[in-house]
Formats: sequence, C-alpha cells, structure tokens
Amino acid sequence: MPDVAVIDSGGANIASLLYALQRIGARAELTKDAARIRAASHVLLPGVGAAHDTMQRLNGSGLAALIPELEQPVLGICLGMQLLYSASAEAAAGTDTTAGLGIIPGRVERLHARPDHPVPHMGWNQAHALRDDPLFAGIGPDTYFYFVHSFAAPVTAQTLATCDYDGEFTAAVRHRNFRGVQFHPERSAGAGARLLANFIALTE
Repeated sequence: MPDVAVIDSGGANIASLLYALQRIGARAELTKDAARIRAASHVLLPGVGAAHDTMQRLNGSGLAALIPELEQPVLGICLGMQLLYSASAEAAAGTDTTAGLGIIPGRVERLHARPDHPVPHMGWNQAHALRDDPLFAGIGPDTYFYFVHSFAAPVTAQTLATCDYDGEFTAAVRHRNFRGVQFHPERSAGAGARLLANFIALTE
C-alpha cells in the first residue's frame, strides 16, 4: 500500500485533503518530519495562504531544502504547486518577489481582475490537457475542477494542462518526479478523487 506523507505547510485545506485521501483508501500522514517525508512512497505539498508566509515556514523547518531533493512522486496543490516554481509575485510588504523552491523555472504572477473576471478566481473551470500524463488517466481532456486562487503560473514547456480565465495559465505541471495542480482535487468531486488515486498509483 502506498505510504503518503502530506507536508504540514500550514494550509487551510489540509483536513479536507486528508479526508479525500482516506476516502480513496490511501494511508496518509500529516508531517513536518524530514525523515518521514524522505521515506514516504508519495509526497503531497498542499497550501492555502500567502507564498511568503508558507516559504518562511518551510525554510524554518528545513523542508525547503529537502523538498527539491525528493525522488519519489511529489504533488503540489494550489499554493503548493506555485511554490515549486522559482519565484512568486506574491511577496511580503516592501518586496516584489518571494523565492520559491526552484524546482520548476518560472515566476508566478497575480491574476488581473476585471469586472467579468474577479480575483480570486473561484469556482469550477476546465483544465485543458496539452499532453498525456498518468496523473490524468481516465480523466477527460476538458474536465472541470474547482479553483480558488489569485496568482497563477505561466504556460511553459512543463505545463500538462491549461485553464482559461481572461487568459491562459498553468492548471497542471510536471517536471521530473514533481507534479502540481492549481485546482483543488479534494474539492473537485469524482474527477478530483480520480486524480488523487492516479497520483498514489504512480511508481516513477
């Protein structure tokens, strides 16, 4: 049975994520312990909140140095996905950049608000698959997932799927053993449950 470590990054969605994993039969533990994370078969990096604050917590616990070294399948969710990138425009007062984990090249930028496209982007929207990946096995190429975010990653060579919200951004990404989704699979009904099941079935 897969042994899943959920990194305790302080995000508000952790309880619902643990419950979603329990529903699909995964054994998952919320932890900050580096040895526990390193030994897990699969690692999840969730996050809801501010990039600067979360990176401070990860740096303070030593996990910011550990995460890029992991070799098992890793999945970042929402802010957790954004932190896989080099930097984010979501920064502390008086600064314009928060350094990320540096696993995926690129900078996360703020979504532009318009009357017909308020920020945060909140609700159901389609993820348009650009290429095949086992993470999306059995999931249609234009499936709806649930999004809640104000910042987004650019579309690059590492992008697996895009979403259009007054412009395209990365909805799912992969770089080596690291994957990320901007949406919340734990809030995305059957499609989200299938994605989480696909993740814990990964062996590469």
